[in-house]
This record gives sequence, structure tokens and C-alpha cells, in this order.
Amino acid sequence: MIPNKILRKDIKRVKDMVKRRGLNVDFGTYEEMEEERRSHQVATEAAQMESNTLSKEVAVLKRSGQDASPILEQLAVISKDKKAREQSLKILLDSMRDFELSLPNLLDERVPEGKTEADNQEISKHGDIPNFDFEVKSHTDLAGDALDFSRAAKMSGSRFVVMKGRMAKLHRALAQWMLDTQVERGYEEVNPPVLVEHHALVGTGQLPKFADDQFFTEGQHALIPTAEVSVTNLHREEILPLGALPIAYSALTLCFRKEAGAYGKDTHGLIRLHQFEKVELVKFVSEATAQSEFEALITDAEYILQQLQLPYRKVLLCAGDTSASAKITYDLEVWLPGENQYREISSCSYFGDYQARRMQARYRDEDGNVQPLHTINGSGLAVGRALVAVIENYQLASGKIAVPDVLKPYLGMVDEI
Repeated sequence: MIPNKILRKDIKRVKDMVKRRGLNVDFGTYEEMEEERRSHQVATEAAQMESNTLSKEVAVLKRSGQDASPILEQLAVISKDKKAREQSLKILLDSMRDFELSLPNLLDERVPEGKTEADNQEISKHGDIPNFDFEVKSHTDLAGDALDFSRAAKMSGSRFVVMKGRMAKLHRALAQWMLDTQVERGYEEVNPPVLVEHHALVGTGQLPKFADDQFFTEGQHALIPTAEVSVTNLHREEILPLGALPIAYSALTLCFRKEAGAYGKDTHGLIRLHQFEKVELVKFVSEATAQSEFEALITDAEYILQQLQLPYRKVLLCAGDTSASAKITYDLEVWLPGENQYREISSCSYFGDYQARRMQARYRDEDGNVQPLHTINGSGLAVGRALVAVIENYQLASGKIAVPDVLKPYLGMVDEI
């Protein structure tokens, strides 16, 4: 969340940021609440000063044997008024916090202007787009009944799939290889819960703004939309020593999303399912090392695409397309021959201290002062989309799929499936 000192002293900066993101936020009520808070603070401080003064007078009167009851009555009235004001202030601060939690993060100065993905900036391209001497097919055509959407729909509805045979094996191989690779690159493997309580989603910024995208149980839990939620909450309400940083975690989990804002979009194939697997990368860092660690995480995500020899590009998201919690985001987009276009396969984001403030995740700096951690995450990668990319880019005229070299040890050293 945005620090109170910025909201109180430089709210214009926050308003300008919200405008850059293309959002409509009513600050009027919040500014009225802030005026009321200041009034409460002034009145409380004045009451405390008066109480201190009267208490000293009571002490003097008692030492001299005089009657202090009139002043004690005044103190009782002040105390009662103070308690009532404190209760009102608590209610007010809760309302202000609800508003503060709904605000998006401050944008990094590098984020370009723009409203939609059409305004995102291409930073670089890698690899050559393949040229096929036969008719290119989509991943669903190539997989056939090994990707069974109709049977999945019988039990779960639309946007689910049953993977069978060669597709299930290739999917498993990709997931395992990607996780193994990130562990080799220095990430600690974690296997976190996929059910979390609501406060965990508040901590990473999915709530309250994106409640419609979450799957909730009848109780206090929700299914995670990404391992970012559970892994980033590992250090909530903790104070870490500076020497423990940076901390880097990688997790392979199921993820669940309603995709409420994507109705009618990407309904065909594996691109946008309600349930999918993803290898997530999460870092906890100090402010001083945040930028270099962010660049390193992006490199780690790119490494997967490079090892798979998949053509991709890196894109800097514009203000209107940057997620609410992120300060800055780079997307990696892989080339899909079946669609003849690049599609997102990883989003790598730097959050500053936005998430840490919501979770009270902190560290002690070199001077012994407690500071909020800075958080970074990215997909390394989305397994289903990686499967699509491999199927389509490695398709053969026979209808089979050539196996990327790095996956052969996970598939019995076969050359094609």
C-alpha cells in the first residue's frame, strides 16, 4: 500500500498516478476523512495536555491536604470524552485503511504512457520465428484427443482440460524441468498451500480490488490465483536480518482464476483456463538491491525460453496495462505459430514496498532501523502456455512433436512424441 506520509503530504502525486493508469477514483470522501482525522488528532492532543496539567494540580492539592474532587470530576469528563473520540478515530481509520487498500501502487518513472496492451513498448526480440514447409496447425489440432476439453466439461464446465498420454507427459516434463532449472539457478524450492485465507490475498493486492477473479470456499479460504500469494506471504509479520537478503523462492503449484474480466476471450485451447500450473519466482530484497535483483529475475525467466529455443520478445507494460500492485512490469511473450502472434507467457513485476506494507513484512537495515521489504515476482513459466509454445514451434509434418533437447532426459531420451 502507499505510505501514509505520501497520501497526507503529496496526495496530488497519487491522483496523477491513478489518472495515468486510466482509473476513476473518488478522493473526495478520503480527503474529508483525513480532515476529520486531523481534527481528532488535534483535539486528542489538547485533551491529553489538559489532562496532564490537571493531574499535576491534583497531585499538588493532595499533598497539601486540599479537596481535589472538582478537578477529578473534570478529569473523568475528559477521560470519557477521550475514550469516545478514540473509538470514533478507530472507526475512521478503519474506513481510511479500506480506501488505502483499494489504491494501486505508485508507478515507476520508466513506465510509458498508455491505456491498453497496444501501447506497450517492445524492448527486445530473441530467436527466429520458424518457417514451416507444411501447413501450420494449432496446439489443439496437433494434440487431438490427448487434450480432452469435452470430457473435462462434463465434470467441471468450460475452461478445463483433461491431459492424457503424450500431452500429460510433456506437460509434466516441462513443469519438472522448469522447477529444477530455477532451483539450480539459486532459488529455494517451496511447496506452499493452494488454499489461503482472505488476508493473504489482501497482502499481495488481489483483494479487495480483484475479488471477482478469485475462487472462494464457503469458509474463510480462497484458491490461489498464483503461487505469488502464498509464497509472498511466507514472511508476513516478520522482521528479517539484512544478512538474510536477498531471499529467492520458486514454487510449482496449481493456480485457479475465474477470468471474470476475460469473458469470451481465448475460449479455445489452453491459453486461458480456470485451472493451470505455473512455476513462480518470488524474491524478498532490500531497497538498495531491488533493481539488480529485478533484472536478475527477468533473466532467469528468459533463460527458460532460451533453453527451449523458443522465439520470444520482452515488452514493457504501459501505465494502463500495469497491474494494480506493480510499480513496473515486463512481459515475456512467446511466439505461437498456430496464432501467428506473440502471446504472454511470463509477467515479471517489481512491487517496491507496496505488498510488504500490507503484510508487515520487514527487515532491519545496516543502521538497525526497521524497513519494509521490497518484493519481486515473475512466472518462470506458465506451464500450459509453455506446452502450447513447444507443441506449435516443434511441430513436424507428420503431426508429431519434436522434443526440445533439454526435455529429453525427462521423456526417456526420445526425439519426438
